[in-house]
Amino acid sequence: MGGGTHFLSSSAAYAQSTALASEQLRTIGLSVTVQERILADFKKASGVGSTSGTAATFPDAQTKILSGSKDYDVWETIGERLPSVVMTDNADPIATSALKNWSNIRDIFKKPDPKWPASAQIVGQIWTDDTQTALWMVPSVFNFDSVGYNPDIVSEEEANSWTAIFDSKWKGKSGLNTDPLTAFGQAVMAMNTLGLSDVKNPGNASAAEIDEAAKFLISKKKDGQFRALWGDFGELVNFLASGEIVVCDAWQPAVMAVKAQGKACKYAIPKEGYRGWSIGNTMLKGTPNKAAVEAYADYWLSGPPGIIVSEQGYYSPTTNIKEVMSPEKYAFWYEGKPWVGATERGIKEGDLRDGGSLETRAANVAYWHQWPEEYDHLVQKWDEFLSA
Repeated sequence: MGGGTHFLSSSAAYAQSTALASEQLRTIGLSVTVQERILADFKKASGVGSTSGTAATFPDAQTKILSGSKDYDVWETIGERLPSVVMTDNADPIATSALKNWSNIRDIFKKPDPKWPASAQIVGQIWTDDTQTALWMVPSVFNFDSVGYNPDIVSEEEANSWTAIFDSKWKGKSGLNTDPLTAFGQAVMAMNTLGLSDVKNPGNASAAEIDEAAKFLISKKKDGQFRALWGDFGELVNFLASGEIVVCDAWQPAVMAVKAQGKACKYAIPKEGYRGWSIGNTMLKGTPNKAAVEAYADYWLSGPPGIIVSEQGYYSPTTNIKEVMSPEKYAFWYEGKPWVGATERGIKEGDLRDGGSLETRAANVAYWHQWPEEYDHLVQKWDEFLSA
């Protein structure tokens, strides 16, 4: 893998383990990454004194942090929400020199794609400046989101567009994410496809474009389109597995979790393209546990958590994941090759990952999540949607 640093997997690999014994690690974020088994393994590997995790949606966590809470050392946030803590001086940078596992980070986090401005993709969100020596967020997972659906009810052709979520055919059986930065982007993509708008960057719509998207969302809500708004992993899995929702914006690991229950569920390949995003670790301003946060961010670039999230259906931000996963599982999750071996969580011999390889999916991104210039206006319009 180009002579980079290998993963660190034991407490002996952490020179600062003695110092960490006097620190604690208090984290807040989605249950996607705030997992007890990951925190327990980090504690064992690093020697940190204690760990605690709080599951919260991004908007709820952001509200807690901006209201002055000192209960957390790290926010496991998503790239587009970084300005909320950076612009308000609620974050401290993490130097790459503090990350032993940084050397094999993927190019997607270092080199801008020329088809978008840097600010409109993850590489333009995480760094403190162009020298790329310090990060506002150390990536831990990333993925490309799409539409989850029940193939016994919704055809592949019907599901392979963001318009599926808003199709009146699925009235009362559709679901929508509660995060306004997600919901508005999807509405804009659907409206573009339906000929109702022509927004060039769905992740950063103008005030007027947001107004039109809000009207669209409110009209759909009043017509009874949405069975529910979902906010977290378990909630999404339950809605899909129960059949209450047959089509919705979804996380691929949730679709995999539904399949693991023996229920029909697939992940679409949207003709408009995927939504790209990355979650990572942001050090909160003034934490007394700086070394613990740095160690935790570095740990996320190592073997154990990378394997856990990869086998759920996310991607690790470092290329070294290939060295620590079994070749057969890496081939399935990252290279789009057939599953080999015994059935595992609903995945049978010969099955393929929906959407194909990482390379194939990365080439079909409609836009990266980003902080909209009209954020306040968007949230105001989202509140109108919620109260409609």
